Amino acid sequence: MAATLNGKTIFMSGGSRGIGLAIALRAARDGANVVIAAKTDQPHPKLPGTIHTAVEEIKRAGGQGLAVVCDIREEEQVAAAVARAVERFGGIDICVNNASAIQLTDTLATDMKRYDLMNGVNARGTFLVSKCCIPHLKKAENPHILTLSPPLDMQAKWFAGHVAYSMAKFGMSMVTLGLAAELKKDGIAANSLWPLTVIDTAAVRNVLGGAPLASMSRSPEIVADAAHAILTKPSREFTGRFLIDELVLMEEGVADFGRYGPENGQPMADFFVPDEAFAKARTKVMRQPQG
Repeated sequence: MAATLNGKTIFMSGGSRGIGLAIALRAARDGANVVIAAKTDQPHPKLPGTIHTAVEEIKRAGGQGLAVVCDIREEEQVAAAVARAVERFGGIDICVNNASAIQLTDTLATDMKRYDLMNGVNARGTFLVSKCCIPHLKKAENPHILTLSPPLDMQAKWFAGHVAYSMAKFGMSMVTLGLAAELKKDGIAANSLWPLTVIDTAAVRNVLGGAPLASMSRSPEIVADAAHAILTKPSREFTGRFLIDELVLMEEGVADFGRYGPENGQPMADFFVPDEAFAKARTKVMRQPQG
């Protein structure tokens, strides 16, 4: 399988910024078409980027882009966005479930509106976007569904302190688990990808820890490079996996991760990564965020 996404069409939920945008730009450098289906149509005072600026960057990187305003909690909007993607580019080769909502609060501090938002965007949204893309993926040459969600490591420590968010996030991974088996006969790969370390995103800067945590984070490009490696693999052979970015790139022969940052010190370990993944990735000790 050629290690390029040239001519492939990617339907991505979210993607106006952060990891999703980095994945889109890596694909665009190959000459891919990327559909950015997200809510950010107008500039946000605290968040960089919109669906329109994302498409501008995709075009500058060498790809083609389509911006579609879409709330992935709404079935009609997702169906319409997928239809526009197919009309514009003739089909869909890859579905990337990137959109996610986060709030790390304990049970009493989590209002049900926020609970519904997280579960609606994360678990339900991943299911819905995948469902709408599947009929078109069945027609593709090397179809992939890639979801930005953690390994299904069912330990209480990953739920304590933020039950609602963890339920919603692991719900995304359950979609991967089920679809990988359900779609194997169709040759459609379904995998999840998660970072070993904290990534410098808007969520980190605005929700989790601000500039101090960002200074201990890697750039989104490490996840983008890992996603590219996954999406160029044969879909019939590489499916049903819960992957960690650094481990993926190690398998690809990458040995120096310094270019992903941070500039000073070691990156901080992310949530939800199984203990054995850290042992496999390195012997040096990384600090782990408290949750």
